[in-house]
Amino acid sequence: MTRTMTHTMTRATHPHPWRPTRRRLTDTLLAALAPVAACSVALGALTTWVVAGRAGDPARIEVTAGRVFLPYGDTRDTAAFFRITNSGDADDRLVRVSSPGVGGEVTLGRHRTTGGGAAYRDAVDSAAVPAHGSLTMSPHGLDVILRAGARWELGDPVPFTLHFRRSGPVTVEAVVVGPGDVRASP
Repeated sequence: MTRTMTHTMTRATHPHPWRPTRRRLTDTLLAALAPVAACSVALGALTTWVVAGRAGDPARIEVTAGRVFLPYGDTRDTAAFFRITNSGDADDRLVRVSSPGVGGEVTLGRHRTTGGGAAYRDAVDSAAVPAHGSLTMSPHGLDVILRAGARWELGDPVPFTLHFRRSGPVTVEAVVVGPGDVRASP
């Protein structure tokens, strides 16, 4: 009896060394795999973010000098112009313009001339606003094509929302000016 007690006491005070079993190895591997997988996913997401140009200071868009021509004659078709400045480290794109104050669709367009001097407008899907740069719309380049409101008068404010790919929407007002008045408004 003493011998059995001594043997039992030895086991209690000196446990057996750890023995690798299939179950223990599987549990250990799975426990180590979870943090490694999480780190890999995080690293992949950060790499994608950097490659997409979203690292660093994002685009910082400011829209100023909004003006819209008061149409003359029998047409209500006209154009609006804005100065867009990007003081951030990332490029952005103007992808759409909307306005509750106009009658009909609002589109981006570019004024073009043919070799023979004829003028026409091309629809534009989007316009680049470079990092630390600006985009100035004009009657001789990029503009916003729209149908004027029925009761517009010189000096009236017209609300517009310019939608940017990265920066999101920016709401501004454009002032109704006389046709050909291309001076930048404040």
